[in-house]
Amino acid sequence: MVRKTETPARQAKPAARKRAAAAAPTPARRKKAAPRAAAAANDRIGEAAARNTLAVNPLIGIRASDFGEAAQALIGAAVTQPVQAARHLGAYARKLGAAALGNTAHELDPRDRRFADPAWQSSPLLKRLLQAHATTAQELTRYIDATSLNARDKARAHLVASIFVDTISPSNTLLNPSALKRAVDTGGASLLEGVKNLTHDLRHNKGLPSSVDKSAFEVGRNVATTPGSVVFRNEVLELIQYQPATAQVYARPLVICPPQVNKFYAMDLTPDKSLIRFALSQGLQVFAISWFNPTKDQRGWNMSTYVQALDEAVDAARQITRSPDVNLWGACSGGMTAAAYLGWLAATGQPKVASVISPVCVLDPSRTMDTTMGLLASEKGLKTLKAAIKRKGVVDGSELARVFAWLRPNDLIWNYWVNNYLLGNKPPAFDILFWNADTTRLPAAFHADLIGVFENNPFVNAGRMEVLGLPLDLSQVEVEAYIVAGTTDHITPWRACYETARLYGKKSEFVLANAGHLQSLLNPPGTAKSFFLSGVAGSHDPDAWAAKAERSEGSWWPHWMAWMQQRSGTLGSAPKKPGSRKHPAALPAPGEYVMAG
Repeated sequence: MVRKTETPARQAKPAARKRAAAAAPTPARRKKAAPRAAAAANDRIGEAAARNTLAVNPLIGIRASDFGEAAQALIGAAVTQPVQAARHLGAYARKLGAAALGNTAHELDPRDRRFADPAWQSSPLLKRLLQAHATTAQELTRYIDATSLNARDKARAHLVASIFVDTISPSNTLLNPSALKRAVDTGGASLLEGVKNLTHDLRHNKGLPSSVDKSAFEVGRNVATTPGSVVFRNEVLELIQYQPATAQVYARPLVICPPQVNKFYAMDLTPDKSLIRFALSQGLQVFAISWFNPTKDQRGWNMSTYVQALDEAVDAARQITRSPDVNLWGACSGGMTAAAYLGWLAATGQPKVASVISPVCVLDPSRTMDTTMGLLASEKGLKTLKAAIKRKGVVDGSELARVFAWLRPNDLIWNYWVNNYLLGNKPPAFDILFWNADTTRLPAAFHADLIGVFENNPFVNAGRMEVLGLPLDLSQVEVEAYIVAGTTDHITPWRACYETARLYGKKSEFVLANAGHLQSLLNPPGTAKSFFLSGVAGSHDPDAWAAKAERSEGSWWPHWMAWMQQRSGTLGSAPKKPGSRKHPAALPAPGEYVMAG
């Protein structure tokens, strides 16, 4: 009997099968890989959501009911033009049928991570669902464009339609292949965890998915940790003086005036993201304001209240450092407060501020009418909102955050819906999101003054706002200015921020970072792929400015620091201890006011 000899190919097949079997994702391997996948997903979610952090500018005049009023424009078009609506509905039905049969091929945005799983294309059922969803989005867009609505109502209708389309996305259901795989890999445990997360949010988060694992952070322990002391306090604010980080310091101090709608420690988030630590390392003397979190008892606090408190803080910093004036930082609504203060100083002839640094701040709201704020806000809505807040006494920052979430639902709602409920993961532990969720309240009177900024444009039109009894006229302000904006900032659009630079004078330095709202602030050296444009805001046209501006790679912080050091006076020995005899050091940083919920 002759034995067959095995060819090398035949000999290789069993070995190949063994290697394939060894590499196959066994249940044990899948179980081990699940936490890594969850961690990666959380990082992606955190980074995406951080690009859409809360700020006062676009939300101060928006009510939840404004979404409904925007939707009425779309419904009204169908009522007034029924024939056209019926025609589009018929076309939609035919295309939806074609999608159900697999006869459509809509191109998807490759940056849309909701449908990154290959199963959306390989599974006939999922591919049909995806194509039906794309058909719905396309036909809604075509219908709105074909209506006789005016340009503003069309834009509002597109906004509402996009929110609707995002809501009905098949990625938000248990047919999501990532959710199905996760359920299989965990033996159904992910679904149980998802139910637990949903139950928790129904009870404690008013039904919205939690955006952050708050248990991972504690103010003063792993966020807001730069050493310093409270050296002045009044009922409105605490002033923190930070411990110098160099043997010599510049004579003129920097005073940071943060937004009232968020807590101040965005500027001192973590050691690697702390603008305060960076400034200290470059020899600046840094003071930061921490606002008191108001209650109904402070309903009467208005812009003048905050300006008066800011003036007292500036005087304390001047007395402690023995400097006749300060450099003043004011971002977002803190920038509005700083501008009002500068107007009051100009009216009273007090040269207490040498320069102003105002990142992501819009002083001319007429430049934001094409933003979400401009589209949703209306004269009637603003009056109704002011009356409601006056009765309530305060605006709760968490309520602003809830409204804002529906303006960016993919990043601020459905991302977490999928992560927390469908995948059964914990919310991401991300420092920026922890800060973003640590909201404050606004007094009714101050809220009304901010709405007045949008109604009356007082920083452009002199005399339309009074500060401490004096009419505001920003044209009388003579300070050097450094204004920062972000190219992808949808909250304070960069072209509107450019107008802020122009309001401070044609010699103002304007910097445009390739980032969003908060990322354009938290931009430490070493940030990947960072660059910025810079130059004097001499041109009336922001796009013409951008065409001629100087491009620099990396963070804008060193560029700002070079500008700051030239305007911070002479170098001298750093103080041995914080405060002074008049303003002795009290509590350690970050103080007491920041702890109030």
